Amino acid sequence: MTPIITLEEHYVSAAIRNASEIDHYARFPSQIVSKLNTLATERLQDLDNGHVSLQVISHGPGAQPPHLCQAANDELASAISANPTRFAGFALLPMAEPALAARELERCITQHQGFVGALIDNHTNGQFYDDRKFWPVFEKAQELDVPIYIHPSYPDEDTGAAAHYRGNYDVRIADALGAYGWGWHSDTALSILRLYAAGLFDTYPNIKIIIGHMGEMLPFQLERVIAIASRFGRERGLRDVWTQNIWVTTSGMFALAPLACLLQTMPIERVLYSVDYPFSANEKGYAFLEEIKKSGLIKEGEGWEKFLYKNAQELLKVKV
Repeated sequence: MTPIITLEEHYVSAAIRNASEIDHYARFPSQIVSKLNTLATERLQDLDNGHVSLQVISHGPGAQPPHLCQAANDELASAISANPTRFAGFALLPMAEPALAARELERCITQHQGFVGALIDNHTNGQFYDDRKFWPVFEKAQELDVPIYIHPSYPDEDTGAAAHYRGNYDVRIADALGAYGWGWHSDTALSILRLYAAGLFDTYPNIKIIIGHMGEMLPFQLERVIAIASRFGRERGLRDVWTQNIWVTTSGMFALAPLACLLQTMPIERVLYSVDYPFSANEKGYAFLEEIKKSGLIKEGEGWEKFLYKNAQELLKVKV
């Protein structure tokens, strides 16, 4: 059987659960909460159920202070050490304090086995990373030659971003629209465009950025934004950045239409399978793989192997 690597797969640290005043997962079904809270038997069984060879684990969304990021990373390091052939990790970084975040990234990569980069929220307390004060983190990632996975997060209350999704309907609908129903995908796309507009990819031409969910709406809008971005005065064109600095996973999007759109804008070498566990089930992801096979969008052979594991192996420097 062809190996499978998944890259956007989550947990919640016991240290952060115990310290947090806000339970972002209170409305999620109990079985999802249970899976978020385990780095052992239940997670391994779920990997087997979805035929996943290696799961790259990252913390769920939400800004955290430095000491809790370090505790969460140490907790994940212990789980990786116990299952080094099945688990790898993306570090949790205290992005509100960029110098400390860069140091924590370096600590995880150089001192812990199995860490292959970092996963960060698409903003920190409403601040996007086009502000150069955050760039030491990207500089350190380029220096270490590891990717940064930019992941959606909840819209910020203090800046009024959350209010943008409220309307003449139940607050639970507003919460869904602001997060997984719409907002955090478009906001993550915006965060990539802001980084481009600010010149991050000119300053760090070898930076590696991963985004999920079939490209966070960018493939559909790509030709339009490329035309507009040509007026931004950047050294590098957005199309070059899209195909040279960005990798895209399928996390949580099990539909052929967005995959077809993605494959028309992105070389297969930059497209990677992922599940978004436990918010999506490994079994559901595997069923989607069977659907892709039948569709012919990605044909069995070299392209299929790249999609399932070879691209991830090369990007993350792991082996299955």
